[in-house]
Amino acid sequence: MLQDKETFNDGLAKFLDASPTPFHAVSEMSNLLKDAGFSELSESDDWSLVVGGKHFVTRNESSLIAFIVGAEPLNRSGIKMVGAHTDSPCLMVKPQPEINKQGFIQLGVEVYGGALLHPWFDRDLSMAGRVVYHENGKWLKQTLVDFKRPVALIPSLAIHLDRDANKDHSVNPQNDIVPILMHSHENHGASGKKFDFRRLLRDEFLSEKDEVLDYEICLYDAQPAAIIGLNNEFISSARLDNLLSCYVATQSIINADTSQTCLMVCNDHEEVGSISACGADGPFLETITLRLCDIGSSKSSMSRVVSSSLMISCDNAHATHPNFALKHDPGHMPKLNGGPVIKVNVKQRYSTNSLTSSMFKRICSDVGVPFQSFVSRNDMGCGSTIGPITSARLGIQSLDVGIPQLAMHSCREIAGVDDPLRLSKALTMFFEESVSDINKVTEV
Repeated sequence: MLQDKETFNDGLAKFLDASPTPFHAVSEMSNLLKDAGFSELSESDDWSLVVGGKHFVTRNESSLIAFIVGAEPLNRSGIKMVGAHTDSPCLMVKPQPEINKQGFIQLGVEVYGGALLHPWFDRDLSMAGRVVYHENGKWLKQTLVDFKRPVALIPSLAIHLDRDANKDHSVNPQNDIVPILMHSHENHGASGKKFDFRRLLRDEFLSEKDEVLDYEICLYDAQPAAIIGLNNEFISSARLDNLLSCYVATQSIINADTSQTCLMVCNDHEEVGSISACGADGPFLETITLRLCDIGSSKSSMSRVVSSSLMISCDNAHATHPNFALKHDPGHMPKLNGGPVIKVNVKQRYSTNSLTSSMFKRICSDVGVPFQSFVSRNDMGCGSTIGPITSARLGIQSLDVGIPQLAMHSCREIAGVDDPLRLSKALTMFFEESVSDINKVTEV
């Protein structure tokens, strides 16, 4: 059952705060799905899928596919898919990160994705991620960790020492983006051994007998998500791109009352090109689709199923910035709280075409959801999504849509409070309709 806007956004904020990394996001989505009656499957097991079954499977703990098994044979009904991605630009801790300079312990970090770097200065930063360790020197295990409090910062250089700071000031990611973690023990006479990041992880989250072998840890803005604006019009949070779409897609497949086979995929590694075992340019979705085609006596060929299927790729869109409106094409200027944005690019950076766009417009009209369009200026490039990658890999028709936002790829982003529930209504309707009905077009 669809919630009201305030309840929906409250759940969204809690999800964002609990998901500082793709690993945590997949864990949170898994919990939401389990609570809604979805059962977890393992790729290494045999599956006994029956009509009406609700299941999900994860890969690398950072990508997730959830699906509902419909009653109609797949070669007639196809599969209705919604896609998003779990990763966001951030700062990843390097394998040997310890730096001791000028009485400070600092961490070497690597920039993940196309991050806006200036906003990372003067923020209260925490750390979270995945740790792999030996338990008592015997068993190899992994666990998710989250400091859940500010433990680091990257201070700006004072204006007195850089008079050109407010002019064309570039950021060197190797020299300038080096977080401070604490004072150096050696310089302040504190007891204890030389600082070791792996030992810190063990002391914080494991037992004394455990040995940390490796980790994937990122820094994140510790400020929680908030509803802001004089009239509470906006959502401000880290990782809106693209955890907002992950949450909306999860709620949509949970709320869908459908006899049709539908699927949600949330891939990792979109921000760095999607080429990985769990990325959109990897085999994850294809292998799960093949297994769905092999259900019971209604086995279907992959090509027939894909020809009857449709995917909506959900990734946030650029809202028009009031201070930089000239960065947009004058006829395509999406607004916050103006509804989902249909993204179009003739160079196929987005997968939308006139047919798939029309299908989505009709769905939005049926549920009373306004929609907008985005096309980049001719003299500017645009980003891309998992839409074209998935469409090319599977041969599935698709389109790209997204909730408009400001400050994309900053460590603090902004969206409108009306748009998440609107997109959820449209996606829920999409899941509930027959793909053959959606695809029905009369040629003249």
